[in-house]
Amino acid sequence: MSDEAGGLPLDVTEAYPALGDGFARRDGEVGLLHETHHLRAADGREYVLQKVSPVFAPEIHDNIELVSRHLIKGGLVSFLLERNRADGLYTTSGSGDRWRLMTRLPGVSFHQIQTVAQAESAGQIVGRFHSALEDFTAPLQPMGIPFRETALYRENLNRALSRCADRVRGNEVGAVAHQIDERFEMLGAPYDGRQRVIHGDLKISNILFEAAGQGEGAPDVATALIDFDTLMRAPLWSEWGDAWRSWCNRRGEDELGAHFDLEVFTASLRGFVTGLGSSVASDERASLVDATERISLELATRYATDALEESYFAWDSEHFDSAYAHNIRRARGQLALFEAARECRAERAELIEAILG
Repeated sequence: MSDEAGGLPLDVTEAYPALGDGFARRDGEVGLLHETHHLRAADGREYVLQKVSPVFAPEIHDNIELVSRHLIKGGLVSFLLERNRADGLYTTSGSGDRWRLMTRLPGVSFHQIQTVAQAESAGQIVGRFHSALEDFTAPLQPMGIPFRETALYRENLNRALSRCADRVRGNEVGAVAHQIDERFEMLGAPYDGRQRVIHGDLKISNILFEAAGQGEGAPDVATALIDFDTLMRAPLWSEWGDAWRSWCNRRGEDELGAHFDLEVFTASLRGFVTGLGSSVASDERASLVDATERISLELATRYATDALEESYFAWDSEHFDSAYAHNIRRARGQLALFEAARECRAERAELIEAILG
């Protein structure tokens, strides 16, 4: 297998016994953080090869290995990391990039929820994930980046503003930062009680779906979660805030407006209860009411910071003329989602209590 034939680093592909007899590269993409390639080995098995963003610590692969095997032991479907010839969970190329090979699971993913049935099934697979990890006691290694550290994100934004030499951009981001601060003050301190093992990045594209039967209907049945880079222990609101931020906003992250879909929200809660199979304490239930607002503000803070620093998020050069333009749009979109979620706060509180109570 030559480097030219695969278009991938030869020292990486040769490091994995699973690819030893040759492979075909089916497709590839560059996401917000990773570069991903879908491969089919000579024996017909399919894999995902990723160049991992350097922002993550190598130790995240220990977390992935432990959790994925624990999920399988608990009866869930999960991908597995393939070990290289040195029995490692990842491979460092000659250029210093870190690569990993994983089994590829069947199914499709979406960037937006397609149906209410899909939302309920997605909630159910999240509930099963949490149920399976109730007895997971192994330590999880730090992921190498500050994650869900809201206070630090806010400090970083203030520092970025203080260093900004571009007056126009500084004023624009400063206005967004002021709106973010006002809304954080509205919310007050977050719940910091029970910690659970959470996925940490439950955007809908990290859930795989299949149709209920072979060739029957839309792919509405959630079969597995993928992308375990952000496994950590955190309160339940942190998990669901990010899920609802992704699932319930029917307008998309790159739009200035937002629409919070209560029907999707309700279906996801019902699915979660079914999948979890146990009760949720009253203090955890209460913390879920502001979950979407908190995560949308946190993400708005991160986007606003990267609008000035342009050092973290990938950006869409086809639709935006700069990383700044894309990130400031994203920040404003998250502020719009905060407002949309706030408008239906009372209804969401009633639904949470009725379904989880």
